[in-house]
Amino acid sequence: MGLSPVTISVMDPTPVTSPVRVLIADDEDSQRLGLAAMITAWGYATQTAGDGQDALEKLATFPADVLVTDLMMPRMDGSELLRRLSTLDRPPLAIVLTAFGNIEPAVATIHDLGAFWFMEKPVQPAALRILLERAASQSRLAAEAERLQRQLSYQGVLGDLVGSSEPMQQIYSWVRQVAPSRAAVFITGESGTGKELVARAIHSLSPRKSGPFVAVNCAALPETLMESELFGHEKGAFTGAVERRAGCLELAHNGTLLLDEIGDMPVGTQAKLLRVLEDSRVRRLGGKAEIVVDVRVIAATNKVLSEAIKKGQLREDLYYRLNVFNIDLPPLRDRKGDLPALCEAIIGNLNQKHGCRVAQVDDPVMEVLRRHDWPGNVRELRNVLERGVIVAGEGVIMLEHLPPGFESAATGTAKTAQASTLGALQLPVGTTVDEAEKALINLTLEHTRNNKTRAAEILGISLKTLHNKLKEYGAGEAEPAGAT
Repeated sequence: MGLSPVTISVMDPTPVTSPVRVLIADDEDSQRLGLAAMITAWGYATQTAGDGQDALEKLATFPADVLVTDLMMPRMDGSELLRRLSTLDRPPLAIVLTAFGNIEPAVATIHDLGAFWFMEKPVQPAALRILLERAASQSRLAAEAERLQRQLSYQGVLGDLVGSSEPMQQIYSWVRQVAPSRAAVFITGESGTGKELVARAIHSLSPRKSGPFVAVNCAALPETLMESELFGHEKGAFTGAVERRAGCLELAHNGTLLLDEIGDMPVGTQAKLLRVLEDSRVRRLGGKAEIVVDVRVIAATNKVLSEAIKKGQLREDLYYRLNVFNIDLPPLRDRKGDLPALCEAIIGNLNQKHGCRVAQVDDPVMEVLRRHDWPGNVRELRNVLERGVIVAGEGVIMLEHLPPGFESAATGTAKTAQASTLGALQLPVGTTVDEAEKALINLTLEHTRNNKTRAAEILGISLKTLHNKLKEYGAGEAEPAGAT
């Protein structure tokens, strides 16, 4: 789907597994070690930390299901530790230990930060064991919910990807196979097919899911800013560099970096990127020191890879470095059986976005959607449904809620495509090359319903080149809804 030039997000922590893991955080050695020995004897896997900061570091390699933490600790106390963990989608369940006289802060911690329970010191073993059993039971229920969610992927849902058709089932299979590895992935497919969603699904199923997911749209960044965004820069490295800035490769450390539309990255920058990928070291612009980075790279493009290499848009050595595992997304026209499920998922999302109460599309609308060729793929479908949801407001989306002319355009799509594909472009003798080129571009735009991205793909030129040609011919730049 569409990207801003750079987006960063952090995914969920790694799901829990058996046996239940307990992290004990306490600055008193005797208390900490005594609790660890006792809890281990009860059959739990344990790890200890001397304070909140130490606990955060331990959680990176020991994804605890339950946290037993003292409230008062140096460097980082229990309240701050829970505050940090509360940003996670499913943080470990916390049992807060507090000395006599600190009951009020403990209760506030439970109320404000969602701790599981609190206990006064000295700890009563029987009471602690009961609390751990209850927390472990709740953790198992959460793990089972995650297992059922993963099972849904076999029934047509994987992350934000939707569809039970055979092509999508193959995509799900590939995602599940490659996600646990460290392999680079190259995602290909037409614009609007959901390449970023696939990249996010790979990240969320990988061991790096607790790390950052950084997405860079190479087509949206000016060439002069590309290297700064990727590698970062030091203060004074160039005019306007008023402060040090980390690049996306640094920001994605221990996570995943998506390079969307990599075929639009300048060839010179591609060479520098290749070296970083080979050495796992990056040097900021204007800097002297090299910074070690651990990043999994996923690349995506709507170009045909062999043609992009042939035209010099993609370096062959970078292609071989990134194309360890290729996932090619099917266009929507090749999986129209997924339209009902896609409509349901998209409408549910749009209802939340716009505060509407639309249930579904009616049967005549679904028939029109099935007849349409969808040159803009799922992105175009979302645009059509978004207008329908806004206009309908509630109930069902009917034909009158669709964009003006959409029904007739969908009906004529197959005929237009056949005429454009089978018909010959007949030009009289004496036609100049420029005139022939203009006629071919116009015919292609007619075939794609003025979708310039799709037209550029068919013509084998970049979108920028197409826009320049249209400007040269004095053609209008207005695009219909859904065009890109």
